[in-house]
Amino acid sequence: MAEYTYQQQIDMKNLELIRNICNDMPDFINRFFRGIQQTTSTRSRLGYARDIKHFFEYIVEQKQLNSMKEITLDMLSQVDTEFIEIYMDYLQMYEKDGRIYTNQKPTIKRKLSSLSVLYKYLYKNDLITENAFSKVDKPKLREKQIVRMDAAEVANFLDTVEYGNKLTEHQLKYHEKTKTRDLAIMSLMLSTGIRISECVGLDIRDVNFDDASIRIFRKGGKESIVYFSDEAAAPLAEYIEERKKIEALPGHENALFLSSQKKRINVRSVENMVKKYAQSAVPLKHITPHKLRSTYGTSLYQETSDIYLVAEVLGHSDVNTTRKHYADIENQRKRAARNKVTLRESDNNK
Repeated sequence: MAEYTYQQQIDMKNLELIRNICNDMPDFINRFFRGIQQTTSTRSRLGYARDIKHFFEYIVEQKQLNSMKEITLDMLSQVDTEFIEIYMDYLQMYEKDGRIYTNQKPTIKRKLSSLSVLYKYLYKNDLITENAFSKVDKPKLREKQIVRMDAAEVANFLDTVEYGNKLTEHQLKYHEKTKTRDLAIMSLMLSTGIRISECVGLDIRDVNFDDASIRIFRKGGKESIVYFSDEAAAPLAEYIEERKKIEALPGHENALFLSSQKKRINVRSVENMVKKYAQSAVPLKHITPHKLRSTYGTSLYQETSDIYLVAEVLGHSDVNTTRKHYADIENQRKRAARNKVTLRESDNNK
């Protein structure tokens, strides 16, 4: 599959998974997914498919059906708010195949959102007569505190990546082999704010040192150019020289960042990488790849005070998403400016 980009490969894999799930469901579900394919990403549709499947399995159990294919549009029309509320209660904790499953409010809210998309489509196209999901209140989520690293913590984090500070003896055995790659990845993420999926999806040809840029593919496959700092350029250039000497496995020849198995590095590996270094460098904070993104966004906003620039660089389609994440910084700036305007001269100046 070397001729396909990483994003194209992910899309094809997601499509295969979606179709496998739909094979076990009624035909109108295929119509639903055809209807929304132009306005949603394959990742979103796969999430919808899994959530719808879970709900349909619940209906099969409650209605004592033989399979999900027996579910009809009339049955969906008959779903009322009480049935949905009971399902929400069920989601909090249930047993399946001898195992206990629990879900917190964010997961329950996501599942309800997926089902709302399905019901909205079916109702809009006159396939069902009632849309009970439009009448149900979704769980209210508590605002999460934004976790990020300050300048000193970033420096300590990168020192740990480069020199192996405070790593265990076992970790140090592998560190010498991977530190050049790891420093390039961490420096690039911290200097651009790219998502973890955008990072692992990079190909060698996506890097342009002439103007210090990388080509990435945002959510939904949109192509974008992002610029990295001089600090990130040096470790990235060093890694690329090392990368030229590695013969990747078939299908992974174009990948920029490789695993020790000479395959394109995956999301889980980068997550574990960040966790390893963060536990040593910033033990009191739960740092994930997304927190590296928040750290960059915070630093950029503090330096520029331009929320629209931050939104564009981070690839937020709605500036309000950016504003929400950095509202606390804006409040700090407002608080710091409270005495900037003098109404009357103080006694000391008289």
